[in-house]
Amino acid sequence: MWAWHLEQSPGEYVWGEVPTPEPGPGEVRIAVKASGLNHIDVWMTRGMPKPPAFPHVSGSDVAGVIDAVGPGVTRWAPGDEVVMEATVTSEDAILELGIDNVIDPGMHLLGEHQWGGHGEYVVVPQWHPVRKPETLSWAECAAYPVAYVTAWRMLRKARVRAGDTVLIIGIGGGVATAALVLGNYIGAQVYVTSRDEAKRRRGIEMGAVDAFDSNGRFPVEADVVIDSVGAATWDSAIRSLRNGGRFVTCGGTSGVDVPLQLPRLFFKHLEIIGVTTGSHQEFVEVTEVLARGDAPVVVDEVFPFSAYPDALAKLTKGDQMGKLVLDHS
Repeated sequence: MWAWHLEQSPGEYVWGEVPTPEPGPGEVRIAVKASGLNHIDVWMTRGMPKPPAFPHVSGSDVAGVIDAVGPGVTRWAPGDEVVMEATVTSEDAILELGIDNVIDPGMHLLGEHQWGGHGEYVVVPQWHPVRKPETLSWAECAAYPVAYVTAWRMLRKARVRAGDTVLIIGIGGGVATAALVLGNYIGAQVYVTSRDEAKRRRGIEMGAVDAFDSNGRFPVEADVVIDSVGAATWDSAIRSLRNGGRFVTCGGTSGVDVPLQLPRLFFKHLEIIGVTTGSHQEFVEVTEVLARGDAPVVVDEVFPFSAYPDALAKLTKGDQMGKLVLDHS
């Protein structure tokens, strides 16, 4: 098959032929219709982390049509339209750990630990895809698995309820934008930050109560901070929490080393919560919310499959508001 792939890391993605994956027992092969970009696409070009083997096909967000099934597959048939979750675990982990199957030590991320969706085909376990919602386009389906499921888990782990004050750091990225959309769906009072004035305006247009410059202090007292920025805004974000507040992080695009002042943590009874993607149950829940039209999927731009380097350059610059998607048609 043809795919964008890495032949070394650090290195750049190249377009070329790689072996077409074949489904084994309990697996299905998806002919990819659309795939979404994530920061892991960039980090893997820098060896952070390195792929387990080469060549390597990245791409954690995948939507397409099942074109082949392996022995023992009963859930799907060729022609079924599906969306694939990014988190890959065993079926036992899904059954035993439920909504927390993502913490299973054997968890893999599609496109990082195994081949992902930036190729013509991808092979996955049969228990992970869900049926494509008829109400969503292929591009929308390739935009929500990572960002929306991660944001959903962050909001759930932080126990966000209607009326809570939520501060989202760095609006524009996929997870931050999804957190704004889903926070509005829950009924929270959502505030956002960005260094970009246009993104601040766009955040308010999308339902934020107000938007602040990411430089300096934030004039809000928050129940919850949703963050993927890290070091650059750490101090201001922590200071914005009220007593008993919760800081939830899923990344550190500006740096991962932060100073932690323990007295501030224990005197204010703060919680710091880490999240990486989400569980199969949360993936199903988010799919149902989006399928009903209760919340929009925010797609910044759809690129032709051939224009992956252009999409990657835009992602690296951080110019997007929402998700960047590749159209494989």
